[in-house]
Amino acid sequence: MRIIALVGPSGTGKSHRALLVAHEYGAEVLIDDGLLIRDHNILAGISAKKQTTAIGAIKTALFTDPEHAKQVKEELERIAPRCILVLGTSKEMVDRITVRLGLSQPEKYLNIEDVATPAEINKAKKVRHYFGKHVIPAPTVAVKPRLSGVLTDPLHVRFPKKHQSGPTSQLWVSQTVVRPTFNYFGKFYITNVAIQEIIRGAVIDFKEIIKVQHILIQDVTQGTVINLDLTVLYGKPLPSLLKAAQVRIKEVLEHMTALHICEVNLYVMKLVVPDSMFREQSLG
Repeated sequence: MRIIALVGPSGTGKSHRALLVAHEYGAEVLIDDGLLIRDHNILAGISAKKQTTAIGAIKTALFTDPEHAKQVKEELERIAPRCILVLGTSKEMVDRITVRLGLSQPEKYLNIEDVATPAEINKAKKVRHYFGKHVIPAPTVAVKPRLSGVLTDPLHVRFPKKHQSGPTSQLWVSQTVVRPTFNYFGKFYITNVAIQEIIRGAVIDFKEIIKVQHILIQDVTQGTVINLDLTVLYGKPLPSLLKAAQVRIKEVLEHMTALHICEVNLYVMKLVVPDSMFREQSLG
């Protein structure tokens, strides 16, 4: 099993260029900030970007938690890649990661200056400094379940391939831009009361939903589950109404909070029959 390392100070664009480097050096998987990534999928690990403090993020990136390290080691044994790319802020950091994961010492250490121009590195530094943005080399659909509550945005990048021309001379990759909690002053959190008000606002346009009786919010491993008890006006077919409400609640919540909503469960506890229906029956 070959090990390649990509080394550079924090915020210089290592994660941004990781997939390009992996492609050029034949690395089937990469290890970055506590995650094991292959083919745009996160196979195992815990993202350092999920931590609430910078110290916590460093510990996660170094696999200091034995259970965290064990999970990634077992997955590496299962898939048995021929080449791994390991990212770190220094040679020493990469060496500590490989030791904790039971890997051999890297056969090659690439510096960020070897794969990015000074202008590209300076641009990455400015984005980190002014906006607190980080890149995870995996698409948003894979990242969001693991970083529920952290602000995420998709990023599609085109890299030129070295020594190639024609249609295959460019590499398109999907990545995710995140703004971790530890980039903010204080602690960022969303209260259940705020989530409940967002939900009520999301269903206000559904005239058939007369009242949201009760809202239960559950935090699970993959994100958040929402359960609602409703009072609904009888008349419109319930399946189509509830499906539209589910979609609306999920879209609004994820847009406003960055939470990953796993389920929206709607329970009709009460049906209200309009007075007009009684009048029609009496006239008939």
